[in-house]
Amino acid sequence: MTDTRNDEQMDMGSVVEAVSADHSFGAPLYVVESMCMRCGENGTTRFLLTLVPHFRKVLLSAFECPHCGERNNEVQFAGEIQPRGCSYRLDVLAGDEKIFDRQVVKSESATIKIPELDFEIPPEAQRGSLSTVEGILARAADELSALQEERRKIDPKTAEAIDQFLSKLRACAKAETSFTFILDDPAGNSFVENPYAPSPDPSLQIKFYERTPEQQAALGYLSNSSQSERDQVAPPSTAIPHGAIGATAGHRAIAQSNSTDISDNFFRYTAPEEVMTFPSTCGACMKLCETRMFVTKIPYFQEVIVMASTCDDCGYRNSELKPGGAIPKMGKKIILSVRNIADLSRDVIKSDTAGVKIPELDLELAGGTLGGMVTTVEGLVTQIRESLARVHGFTFGDSMDESKKNKWREFGSRLTKLLSLEEPWTLILDDELANSFISPVTDDIKDDHQLTFEEYERSWEQNEELGLNDIDTSSADAAYESTETTKLP
Repeated sequence: MTDTRNDEQMDMGSVVEAVSADHSFGAPLYVVESMCMRCGENGTTRFLLTLVPHFRKVLLSAFECPHCGERNNEVQFAGEIQPRGCSYRLDVLAGDEKIFDRQVVKSESATIKIPELDFEIPPEAQRGSLSTVEGILARAADELSALQEERRKIDPKTAEAIDQFLSKLRACAKAETSFTFILDDPAGNSFVENPYAPSPDPSLQIKFYERTPEQQAALGYLSNSSQSERDQVAPPSTAIPHGAIGATAGHRAIAQSNSTDISDNFFRYTAPEEVMTFPSTCGACMKLCETRMFVTKIPYFQEVIVMASTCDDCGYRNSELKPGGAIPKMGKKIILSVRNIADLSRDVIKSDTAGVKIPELDLELAGGTLGGMVTTVEGLVTQIRESLARVHGFTFGDSMDESKKNKWREFGSRLTKLLSLEEPWTLILDDELANSFISPVTDDIKDDHQLTFEEYERSWEQNEELGLNDIDTSSADAAYESTETTKLP
């Protein structure tokens, strides 16, 4: 960025237009005159829109003031906000120095926490950055110690407390003590490297979650003003019944899409007796739109609810598949032996809670990694390949040694060979809520010897994560029993 012969001097509006455009490569370097926040004179900010290989589009900015020497840089995401938030939990053991070299992408909306130190870096404290675990801890320590000399003169007690905390933080940064590194991003644009990918990392846990209304508003999404007004005028005595805030599994969609492909797929296989139409609110522009819904029974699976919405104002479209009936008491594991071309065309319903395993590749994806989808076996493998290439953004970077690059190339080749069926392989869907399905190729599912099902009891921890331990149906049971008693002659 030091060579400015080809720099283009332009205003901020032109930069925004350039960033908004769909440039996949070859984006020029833009230079904007901007005020220095230290001395008040004008400096220059350089913008470069680039694509991190196999990750996402990012905007790099660097400011430099020729008057006082002030310099800083920042990483911002120029792509879209992801459908769900993400949370990375990295367990760092004492003496494990290699773990500090892991690459970390922290977006401007991400929060970093170290529970053992009761330490939190809010989004506004550190802007978007591309660093390592060691680099983030070192930067935090430097920023905390920057004004210590002045604090000792004004507030010695606070300065002493910060010194004690800094000693603990630096002990963590030197791997002298174990700690937990948590990166939580409602926008879903942050990342912690997994050096063992595509195999699971025993030290790293990844979870995806639905954003709260407050997080949606903080990210710039439109909020429903009428709902906010109702919340404000609601009487304080209005209480939520016990159990109502739990059971997230009860209203969770099996699959969602920002198009009508889910509903279109089900229209191909079923002729609904009745399609219900009702008004709803567009999730993009919050104006009135139309939602169509029908209920259907999938053979050898369960009753499902298919919904599709379209907005005439902004053109937004979406569809989703929801489970019908009660929450299954058991989890289910579906095992398919893929042997021929016909197996690649089998219909697959993968719910948001289902994990995917392919033992021949030592590949294991936790529930929530790919989200819910209605696809085929071939489509699922293709989605896995694209997802791994997108999420693991440091695969072919300059810092990656050749042995790891070769490992990834070999894995990508093996993943592609699955679709050529050079040898049989196994696909396993493990769903805690039993909301996933692989279609049989025979009229009677018992005659399909390549497809097997295993049911299992969920653990207390699984039920807790799904919100099932909080369900209290005593009031509903009592009301039901009283109704039945009244009907008796």
